[in-house]
Amino acid sequence: MTDRFIRFDKEGVEPEAGAPAKEKVTSGRPTNRSWNLEDDGNGLYAGIWESTAGEWLVDYSEWEFFHIIEGVSILTEEGGEPVKLKAGDSFVIRPGFKGRWRVVEPTKKHYVIKT
Repeated sequence: MTDRFIRFDKEGVEPEAGAPAKEKVTSGRPTNRSWNLEDDGNGLYAGIWESTAGEWLVDYSEWEFFHIIEGVSILTEEGGEPVKLKAGDSFVIRPGFKGRWRVVEPTKKHYVIKT
């Protein structure tokens, strides 16, 4: 590996445990873990994220590209139709997206975020 090439591999990386803020949770008790593989200090992040079942409100101020590795989730934009996210799917969320993220089956994704 080089300092200019990053493999999405969590081996040797300590996960950060977390959960959506309690006031944003609309169902279940979702918890998540993130393996942050990149933090360039200038608002660029990349890594692996996973979550247990549940639903919470989301409000994006950043750009995010993600690729679903495992599981099933449903992302619903305010005023929009639900979009099923499943293994193999890739999406970009733009700043200003507001809605709900529901994890139906434990979900794992690769992500790249730019703030």
